Amino acid sequence: MSAQPAPWLFGVVDGTWPAARYVKQGPWTLREGQGGGSRVSAASAEGPVTADDIAAAEVAMRAMGQLPLFMIRPGDTALDALLEARGYAVKDPVWAYACPVERLTDVPLPRVTVLQVWEPLAIMREIWANGGIGPARIAVMERAKGPKTGLLARFNDKPGGAAFVAIHDGVAMLHALEILPHQRQQGLGKWMMRAAAHWAAAQGAHTLAVVCTKANDGANALYSGLGMSVVGEYHYRIWQGEETRQ
Repeated sequence: MSAQPAPWLFGVVDGTWPAARYVKQGPWTLREGQGGGSRVSAASAEGPVTADDIAAAEVAMRAMGQLPLFMIRPGDTALDALLEARGYAVKDPVWAYACPVERLTDVPLPRVTVLQVWEPLAIMREIWANGGIGPARIAVMERAKGPKTGLLARFNDKPGGAAFVAIHDGVAMLHALEILPHQRQQGLGKWMMRAAAHWAAAQGAHTLAVVCTKANDGANALYSGLGMSVVGEYHYRIWQGEETRQ
């Protein structure tokens, strides 16, 4: 399974899960993540790259207090090879999925199964923290500029999961989907995706999208089972040494 990326994909990723700061340097877009994870910390190439360009980006990322990390998109084959030769390892290959919002709005939501809440409630923060989504990633959510909401799922009158959805250029992207371990296998993931689609449609969005690692079998089965299609892929290259090679 592979796909050339939808033309909107990476703009929507940045627009709905934004870095604290973007810096244009040579052929790069550098991201300052402030602990918010790979998507908001990786450098991406906007044109051809040389070894000297990589060295300059390494210096700049270290100056931000980050280990060098690069996003490899379709078409970045030469950059991928340069980084591999420099000692960078592959990290977190990702699939991106999308579908028209109406594909997931054909079924009414059961009452109080998924609530729309923003700002996040304390229980949502606890659910996210249980899955390793802490204050730095919540700060990413707070930075998103467009329409956005949090989702709180319930099952048997108990909290079950949390997620974040934001819209950029008519595309709603869901992030930080976390289901509590004891509430899994109850269909909450499907209801949260449907709730995201209903909210997105009410906001005028035409597409619902999500990204997940290729290794996350459960998430990939969820999204493909809902009829979402792969619309792109990427991976990271992360520095494995302690000193920048010259």
